[in-house]
Amino acid sequence: MRYIFDPAPLPSVAIAGGDQRFPVRRIFCVGRNYADHVREMGNDPKSEPPIFFTKPADAVVESSAAIAYPQSTSNFHHEVELVVAIGKGGAAIEAGAALDHVWGYAVGVDLTRRDLQAEAKKAGQPWDAAKAFDNSAPIGALTPVSVCGHPTAARIWLSVNSATKQDANIDEMIWSVPEIIAALSLTWELRAGDLIFTGTPSGVGPLQRGDAVACGVEGLSELRFSIER
Repeated sequence: MRYIFDPAPLPSVAIAGGDQRFPVRRIFCVGRNYADHVREMGNDPKSEPPIFFTKPADAVVESSAAIAYPQSTSNFHHEVELVVAIGKGGAAIEAGAALDHVWGYAVGVDLTRRDLQAEAKKAGQPWDAAKAFDNSAPIGALTPVSVCGHPTAARIWLSVNSATKQDANIDEMIWSVPEIIAALSLTWELRAGDLIFTGTPSGVGPLQRGDAVACGVEGLSELRFSIER
């Protein structure tokens, strides 16, 4: 096949403990999945089914990267999340079989232009400009299920310039990983290479130029990145 120009490189994520890579097909995200965060954003926990939105695959950023402060915002926020990597596809997956489709886990950050999100919510518009911008999905190295199992009660945290901003446990998620996969697969057919950001706990807040971010989920590789000055 001949292209009119060279295609972009395939986005991928590092795998902990080796030199292999996980090719990224799609990035799905769950909104409002920790009760405290739902309340901090002015909503009622579990008052509606899971809310899904997407980011482009090339929004992934590896640990240790320096990220430019994004354009068109003055309120740029961090949201730490457990990330699920899909290794086997399927549609209308039953919750009881959902974990069979998981290849591994990582910690990620759903970077958000909060002011643009607020404008979109007020106007009843999509969240793409707020969520799906360049470099908006930093992610740590993936750990295979064969190594970490399926985390169900692990500390999730994020610090900015060594000050803890988010600190919770993934067992506080409103929708569990199997429930998320089951609900998501009713609308999209999942395939190997898909990533699912599972929602953030309370404590989200702004990032400034020059900030250093560190975050983690207990048992998984930590993620660190900075915001360019």
